[in-house]
Amino acid sequence: MVFQNVLWSKFLLCIFTQIISCSIDDLSLRAKKLMESTPLIDGHNDLALQLRRIYKNRISEINLRTINSTRTNLQKLKTGHVGAQFWSAYVLCSAQDKDAVRLALEQIDVIKRMCKEYEELEFVTSSQGIENTKKIACLIGLEGGHIIDSSLGTLRMFYELGARYMTLTHTCNTPWAETAGGGPHNFYQGRKSLSEFGTEVVKEMNRLGMIIDLSHTSSNTSREVLAISKAPVIFSHSAVFALCGIKRNVPDDILLDIKKNGGLVMVNFHTEFISCSKYANISTLADHFDYIKKVAGPESIGIGADYDGVTGFPEGLEDVSKYPQLIQELLIRGWQDEEIKGVLRKNFLRVFKKVEKVRDDLVTLRPSEVEIPEGELNYSCRLDLRKFQQQSKKASGVQERSMPAFTLITYVMSCIYFRNYIIS
Repeated sequence: MVFQNVLWSKFLLCIFTQIISCSIDDLSLRAKKLMESTPLIDGHNDLALQLRRIYKNRISEINLRTINSTRTNLQKLKTGHVGAQFWSAYVLCSAQDKDAVRLALEQIDVIKRMCKEYEELEFVTSSQGIENTKKIACLIGLEGGHIIDSSLGTLRMFYELGARYMTLTHTCNTPWAETAGGGPHNFYQGRKSLSEFGTEVVKEMNRLGMIIDLSHTSSNTSREVLAISKAPVIFSHSAVFALCGIKRNVPDDILLDIKKNGGLVMVNFHTEFISCSKYANISTLADHFDYIKKVAGPESIGIGADYDGVTGFPEGLEDVSKYPQLIQELLIRGWQDEEIKGVLRKNFLRVFKKVEKVRDDLVTLRPSEVEIPEGELNYSCRLDLRKFQQQSKKASGVQERSMPAFTLITYVMSCIYFRNYIIS
């Protein structure tokens, strides 16, 4: 009898295991079909940083289809069903007040060269461009407001070059916005998280149609921007504060503000952001998706994995080819197909289109000519235009003082001419 019970138990266990195996296989196939029909848009990838760090931007010397020194290559992107990728033009905070603009231009250059050189990629600058291409759409995100050197003119030129979002800060304060990080804070006014010039940056980004990215900004900066922006904003690579209480993550009140704003939290995969430790698994990451869904709704979620920007990723999500594993996990947790399609692609496209609509609505506005007060900047690498203007005034004053003498000579010569004319 005992022997029969053991056999019966083993039989039931075998059947149960087969059912589970079939169920997982079905979910894996379902995840694959979802991603084939709705290719992923990822909000943040730092491959360009690694191209500089490892190869000094000499992409002619490597094959990006098969490169294995990074977590990203073209074959892995295809396997991961990536349909559009924001490549980060990242510049170290130590370049602030020095050559940040040049370094950012070089990163944009390598991204554009990469996208032009490989037929699998296509450089795009609009939501329509993402939808129209049959290739992997390449977009550019500026990571760190220090890149524009406190200049709206520089911001506009980066937009002209194709940048379609800017992270307002990185791990350093700018003279006009506060970071969540603890890096170099050379200039921060100490009065508010977003200065008057910072408000102008937000308004000008709305006018341009450049997406505002709040990842890396302090919570207070995020709150102020959300109160000002006419367009939806994103967190391009952040996670949930309630599940991992670091300053880089998004607290509940801001999640609710994002819902009202119509914006997006594109979830970061970095283990230290999702588990506050060096280890995490797919379930750990999926908890962040579930939490945002509960607080702000599934329409407020996207993916911004941060591959090649950090070193630690969940077990099972080691590189860009592994995205389907996350989608399978969400299906196991009961997420509906339409919710997942939103996370993969549709939520971001909605945000991007709304940003473009705000731009179109503001088309009659002229570019802002506001400049940051010179007193808020103080470093030797920047020309002091106040001295230049003073020199110009002095030069103008010399001309003004010489005018009376010139007028007197003209008057005397006229009189002589007129006298000679009368005599003749």
